Amino acid sequence: MDEQRLTEFRQRIEALLAELQDEDARGKSGQATVELDQQAVGRLSRMDALQNQAMANAGHARRHAQRTRLRAALARIDEGEFGYCEDCGDEIGRGRLELDPAATRCISCANG
Repeated sequence: MDEQRLTEFRQRIEALLAELQDEDARGKSGQATVELDQQAVGRLSRMDALQNQAMANAGHARRHAQRTRLRAALARIDEGEFGYCEDCGDEIGRGRLELDPAATRCISCANG
């Protein structure tokens, strides 16, 4: 893969990381502890708040995992390994990398 294409992928990955950071900042309030005061919140409202909190926590975990994958992709760019399948060593298709720049396996190896 040529340097220009690697630079484009690096910029895209960095932009995705910035988006994830923004999403985390917006989702902070949803992860807050739900109050146990039954007088302030009815039982059903509290259950709804707990469900919303669980969804916010799951979203945070998903973003954390995606951030980890994207940082690993940046490390592969630095090491000259970006765009090559970690299983067979062949090049990962350009379309696959454009869809998911953190992909580590070619379509053949990913399908098993």
